[in-house]
Amino acid sequence: MPSKLPNALTDDYPVMEHFLTLQGEGFHTGRSAYFVRLGGCDVGCVWCDVKDSWDASKFPTLNSLDITSLVNRHTSEIVVITGGEPAMHDLNAICDTLHDEGKRVHIETSGAHPLRGTFDWITLSPKKFKAPLAEVLAMAHELKVVVYNQSDFEWAEQQAARVSPHCLLYLQAEWSRKEKIYPAIVSYIEQNPRWRLSLQSHKYINIP
Repeated sequence: MPSKLPNALTDDYPVMEHFLTLQGEGFHTGRSAYFVRLGGCDVGCVWCDVKDSWDASKFPTLNSLDITSLVNRHTSEIVVITGGEPAMHDLNAICDTLHDEGKRVHIETSGAHPLRGTFDWITLSPKKFKAPLAEVLAMAHELKVVVYNQSDFEWAEQQAARVSPHCLLYLQAEWSRKEKIYPAIVSYIEQNPRWRLSLQSHKYINIP
């Protein structure tokens, strides 16, 4: 079947890394997914495990055709655009190009910037350091709140009150404090069953 790529829009994106793996978090846990991690972030989470992604100027740029060609080497239907904070970039071109190739485009975002692009799944992981926009909260398919300490449960409920009724709600322990935080999350979900537990399963089985 001839590729549709020559007819697609192009743009340049700072790509920190790209890889085939299994989605480790949230609703799509366990599914094959091709991750494209873009450089650039102005949220500044103190516990971020990919701080190297913050400076977009450190990474080579690839256009949407280049990225889609890399994705097409594999059969995975899902492409996850992550970061950094991927919404700092206009993602219309890469979304259009991937969709032309029959891919599903997912994004993982803090919601601090407007979304530019068409996405099949929006994972919103809001941060206290830079609050999410109301327009992104309304669009989210799943809300994933990272729990670092007890006060984060109140933050989670504040954000849950702002998403749509159909948005799935997840609590996820900050990895370095997981042994201390998991009991509190389990207890909270037992008492508040609309929430679900998100495990970083990829870290447990040592895959990207």
